[in-house]
Amino acid sequence: MLDIQLIEKESDFNTISRDHFVEFLHTHLERFGDPLKEIHHCLDYAMSDEKSAGGFALAAFEDRQLVGALIMNRTGMGGYIPAWVLVYVAVDSACRGKGFGRTIIEESFKHCDGDVKLHVEYDNPAKRLYERIGFTNKYAEMRYTNSGSNERQM
Repeated sequence: MLDIQLIEKESDFNTISRDHFVEFLHTHLERFGDPLKEIHHCLDYAMSDEKSAGGFALAAFEDRQLVGALIMNRTGMGGYIPAWVLVYVAVDSACRGKGFGRTIIEESFKHCDGDVKLHVEYDNPAKRLYERIGFTNKYAEMRYTNSGSNERQM
């Protein structure tokens, strides 16, 4: 049975450290993950008090060991874009196949007051789980990388 902890602010990191949480995601997202700096940035956004920002994280434990993690961010665009984006979810590779991913994702929905979207690569095995939970493929995402953009450099 999973013990799932809601993390909405820095002081909620009492069972584990923020760094351990971020390193867990970085490790267990494997090739589908992002650099540590980007995961920290996502967590900063989730804990932000800024208008249209915010979100939360979930840490899932089995026998007091971290076995799953999730970060959910507000989009600030509810209505025409889903109000929430599930940015990261990972389960310890040694614990996959036990239903932990589904449990963590379904728990996250209880903390959302609107629709949820996520981005998943077509070859990610987790795509099947997301479809079984009820996510549908509405659009193909396309990106343009603006080499002259003023986006925050990491």
